[in-house]
Amino acid sequence: MIDCLYRRLPAEGDFEVFESTDGTRSNWDAEIQHGSPPLALMTKAIEELAAPPLRIGRLTLDILGAIPVVPVKLRAWTVRPGARIALMCAELTPVGSERPVARVTAWLLATGDTADVASDRHQPLHEGESMPNPHAWLGAPGYLETVSWRKQATAAGASAEVWLSPLVPLVDDEPVTAVQRLAMVVDSANGVGAALDPEEFLFMNTDTTVHLHRIPTGTDFALRARASIGPDGIGVTTADLFDRRGFIGTSAQTLLVLRR
Repeated sequence: MIDCLYRRLPAEGDFEVFESTDGTRSNWDAEIQHGSPPLALMTKAIEELAAPPLRIGRLTLDILGAIPVVPVKLRAWTVRPGARIALMCAELTPVGSERPVARVTAWLLATGDTADVASDRHQPLHEGESMPNPHAWLGAPGYLETVSWRKQATAAGASAEVWLSPLVPLVDDEPVTAVQRLAMVVDSANGVGAALDPEEFLFMNTDTTVHLHRIPTGTDFALRARASIGPDGIGVTTADLFDRRGFIGTSAQTLLVLRR
């Protein structure tokens, strides 16, 4: 039974160390990790390094190589310190290696009171009855066992909409913030907005960038996503992100498209 995505191990110098559980395994290849768990783990490290009143406005995950399902070491640091704007970075490296396999950079900005001028460009999404076949990877073990995936009925030609909720903690039974919970599912936008049949094509993302104009709340997140496929083997998936209160931000992913 998968009870968390990572288990904390003794630190090694400046590095935190974690065991990667079966819950991190990708639906594309069980020997590598899905993008969401590493993104969430590095987001956790950045949030723990940050000091109020700074909060994350943008997260970018760059996948530097295949992320194996092995013990990993993690470090985070401040690239550009500032009282109002700061840039922070986290890297994930397999234990026993010196080559990072994933990196997250985050812009953090000081918060202030703009409640009187707050606005969203999209109306809130409301969850309806789930469709019986939520995605094309039914039965795939690993990460997909750790999320609730509720696909919504949409009009022909419209962007796909899926409500997602993490079912297990990120690290052991440690507290999880709402930003970390969003990170635990947001890399799934590529699957939500798939424009190709995964039986015929691979379309793996090299990155995920998230912009948040509002900090998410709760445990349920909706992704309204759609992919565009170019004529030369490169695609892009973009998504609008929602919590129960409404629109919270956007995400974008670059895709390498290969025929099987």
